[in-house]
Amino acid sequence: MEKKNSSETAGKAITCKAAICREPGEALVIEEIEVAPPEAWEIRIKILCTSLCHTDVTFWKMNDGPERSFPKILGHEAVGVVESVGEHVEEVKEGDLVVPVFLPSCKECRDCTSTKSNLCTKFGSKFYQGMPRDGSSRFRNMKGEVVHHFLFVSSFVEYTVVDIAHVVRLNHEIPSDKACLLSCGVSTGIGAAWKVAEVEEGSTVAIFGLGAVGLAVAEGARLRGASKIIGVDLNPEKFEIGKKFGVTHFINPTACGEKAVSQVVKEMTDGGADYCFECIGLASLMKDAFDCSREGWGKTVILGVEMHGSDLNVNSYQILRGRSVMGSLFGGLKPKSDIPILAKKYLDKELRLDEFITHEVNFQDINKAFEFQSQGKCIRCIIWMDK
Repeated sequence: MEKKNSSETAGKAITCKAAICREPGEALVIEEIEVAPPEAWEIRIKILCTSLCHTDVTFWKMNDGPERSFPKILGHEAVGVVESVGEHVEEVKEGDLVVPVFLPSCKECRDCTSTKSNLCTKFGSKFYQGMPRDGSSRFRNMKGEVVHHFLFVSSFVEYTVVDIAHVVRLNHEIPSDKACLLSCGVSTGIGAAWKVAEVEEGSTVAIFGLGAVGLAVAEGARLRGASKIIGVDLNPEKFEIGKKFGVTHFINPTACGEKAVSQVVKEMTDGGADYCFECIGLASLMKDAFDCSREGWGKTVILGVEMHGSDLNVNSYQILRGRSVMGSLFGGLKPKSDIPILAKKYLDKELRLDEFITHEVNFQDINKAFEFQSQGKCIRCIIWMDK
């Protein structure tokens, strides 16, 4: 990649490489594009590294819905350096280390100023394919045609433009690849255990799906002192992986014989897990997780994006018996205030991040990351822009 510094490029369009998604499920294509300079309340980021999240794969395969627009630049878990800023941007400056996040924060609306929510009333999710304030794109291919954004981040590109509401500044002390992890999946899992479920010492936890988010839930539950952390996954290799993050017991649903998973969990936990987490995105597993929760106070937290748009059906009588279901985006964390806390916990050696990184590739080989993900052995694959 041609080296560019801010003095040469501020206020100008930048020509750089992007991994373009042209059709659902097809290999990404490395192409040159033009990235416009940031407008008011926006910053342009030089991406240092990015990673492939399960949500990227879900929307990569998706053939309908609000994300159907092509061509587009996927990727929403990344870290980079601010190359230039637009008008009214005071929160960051050129050279700052930042992580872009899909969840906005204006810091002023009713939700942003409340401890009860991590959503943002001002921005919500009105524009899916462009910038959050007006829906326009900062990307053009070399023919001048629009290339769409993804989840307000689009990190599978050497330079991206992000609204300041979607940016978190971090200390340069944290390594780039570890900062990248905090941009989505790991923060989501840890936050779900800490802020949504509020797992306490001695409690029991069941986690459906031991991908990066599920393992991050386990890490959060471990740090909170949970007595039993049960991983539920079809891949038996996930148990050994899960042990690194605190998983104490493992259930492979295909090895339960005639017993339902809920029966096995109830036998392990004397009546049901205190906290259950669904981290895959299937309504059937959300129902299974709910069935594994304890009557009286069992809480089920939904973290997976339902990949088929199916409804969740639960028995209303079981709700009356004290069980509850909660949904959560980004694990209930407020990105601008909570991500720096997680970064500090890593630097203070309280939080495990290194173990999440199982694969690394160069940007030119980005399609290998999709292959690793499909093989079921990859937790997170870091995609380096300059290596």
